[in-house]
Amino acid sequence: MPSPCRHRRSRAGTGRVAILAVGVPALAACAGDGEVEEPAPLGDATPIEYPLEMWDQGIEGETVLQVRVNELGEVDSVAVIETSGHEPLDSAAAEGARAMRFQPGRRDGRDVPVWVRIPVQFSRQSGPES
Repeated sequence: MPSPCRHRRSRAGTGRVAILAVGVPALAACAGDGEVEEPAPLGDATPIEYPLEMWDQGIEGETVLQVRVNELGEVDSVAVIETSGHEPLDSAAAEGARAMRFQPGRRDGRDVPVWVRIPVQFSRQSGPES
């Protein structure tokens, strides 16, 4: 089941970075044939910071990541699968995703590694926390 969007104020104070973790069924788990319960992000804070230089220039965008959540709920691989067109946004998204923690994916009662697709939206519009 997809998790709800998480929002965090940017360092500039009024923007937002939103993420939504969505499982990638074709790449879901590394072994076995049972159905996989998707990992869920832990905690309320998103560790992704809006790059200050991009904020100051009024640049927004979306980066789509593919991350591998291991059986401990840690992110051990991150790939940008759709670029925002701005390297600082893509880098911030990837760096923040590496710091995320998840409830591990599960198959047949066991924790398993799972690939998850994470769209990261960088927006200067006020989020629900403002």
